[in-house]
Order: sequence, then structure tokens, then C-alpha cells
Amino acid sequence: MVKVGLRRCRTILSPSRIGGVDYAVNPYIGCEHGCVYCYARFMSRLGHKGEEWGSFVDVKVNAPQRLRAEARGRKPGRVLLSSVTDPYQPLERRFKLTRSLLRILLEYGYPIVVQTKSTLVLRDIDLLTRFEECEVGFTITTIDERVRRVFEPRSSPVPQRIKALGELHDVGLSTYAFIGPLLPHLSERGLPELLDALSDRVDLIIFDRLNIRYGNLQPILRALRVNYPKLVDSFLEALSPTSGYYRWIKSWAVELCRERGLPYDFCY
Repeated sequence: MVKVGLRRCRTILSPSRIGGVDYAVNPYIGCEHGCVYCYARFMSRLGHKGEEWGSFVDVKVNAPQRLRAEARGRKPGRVLLSSVTDPYQPLERRFKLTRSLLRILLEYGYPIVVQTKSTLVLRDIDLLTRFEECEVGFTITTIDERVRRVFEPRSSPVPQRIKALGELHDVGLSTYAFIGPLLPHLSERGLPELLDALSDRVDLIIFDRLNIRYGNLQPILRALRVNYPKLVDSFLEALSPTSGYYRWIKSWAVELCRERGLPYDFCY
């Protein structure tokens, strides 16, 4: 069970250092998806120290009021929903907080970028298609559903995400797939097939490596030891500074994308 809290935020339209966006809007603290590798677990420090990532979510109940106050006083810039939570995690069905924030951003003319692992984003197509500038992307770590269930236990199944990208693309929205984090010796399984499935559904493929920070290594190792014990040593070796793993997979991903005529970018 996820512990749900209600809290008031002091600000919601936060300046962002993420490339390509000016602001980040995070409607929730914590995330029900509970992804094993997630380094946003540092958000646990905000009243949840020592609690397991994925076991709590705080709802920023006054976020619409704060956004309206902040949006009208700032220069419009690209807004990312979201950087340290998923704006369409399961609780969004109940609270509709992201939908309320989209209405306000639309009213004040802010371009938006949405990144999620949930097909719930399809609920808001009516709003997303009204933005002058809107990009919608799905994080997809692997096409292997067994790997997805281990590392992203409460996210939408990958086939559903791929289908949703097609639906979003078909209504004229700019779409992308964020393939990351690339999990050593796991994410490359089925990568050509994943790119084949995405080839007519996205305008851009973005790749990122696994970043070890804020205590995510131990949960990853626990998941590996239970589900892929033979990979533990090679997984750790791939993360070492002297390893050529990420150079190799980058080169291979470039080759695969070029073969399919897919635009691509890397975060590393």
C-alpha cells in the first residue's frame, strides 16, 4: 500500500537546469511506480527519510493556485512535467492534479514537455492538442516485460506505452521515446525490435545511461541478485569508469537508429 499525504507547496513552477526546458512542474512528491533505479529517491528527505521509494506519495493540493499565481508573473518558457515524479502515476486518476495544471499552463501560453511511463496521459489528449507547442514522451527502459516488472513494478506495460505513443503521434503531437536508463546487459536485449516498434510513432529517440546516485545502487543490486544473479558482476563492471560498455552501446544505438532513419540524441 502507498501512503498518501496531502501537503501545501510554496512554489510549483521551478527553474530547471535540464537541457531544453526552462521550468519543471512536479505535482507530487514521491512516485507510486517505485522504479528500482530511480535517483529521484532523494526526495525522501522531504518528510520521508528512511522510507522505501515507491511507498509514499504526497499530493501538492494547492499546486493549481500556486501555478496560477506564478505563471502570470513570469516569462513563459518550456515546462517539463515532470522531473522528479511521474505526472501520470496512478494517483493522478483520483486527484487530477496534472490535468488542472495543464489547463493553467495552456491558459498562460507555456510550451510543455511531458515525460511519463503511464498510458493515463491519453486521458488528456483533448488538452495536449490545444497547446501551441507540446511534446509527449514515454520512458522505455527495455522491451522485455520481465525486466520491466522487476525494475518498474507499477508502471504501464511496455506494449501499452508503445501503442500510446502511436495514438499521440496520430493526433499530431510531437512524440519521443526516452530509452533510459540503459541497464547493462539488460536494456540491449531486444533493442533492435524496440526501435522497429517505435519507428513510425516517435519524432526522436533519446538515450541515457544509468546514473548511480542518491542511494539507488543497493536497490538495483538487490533486484539483480534475486532475478539475475549471474549478471551482478558484469553489471557492476559496466558501471566502472574504465568500462567501455556505454561507449559500445552508444555506437550500436547510433547504427540502429541510422538504419531506421530515426532521429536520436544522447544524454551522455
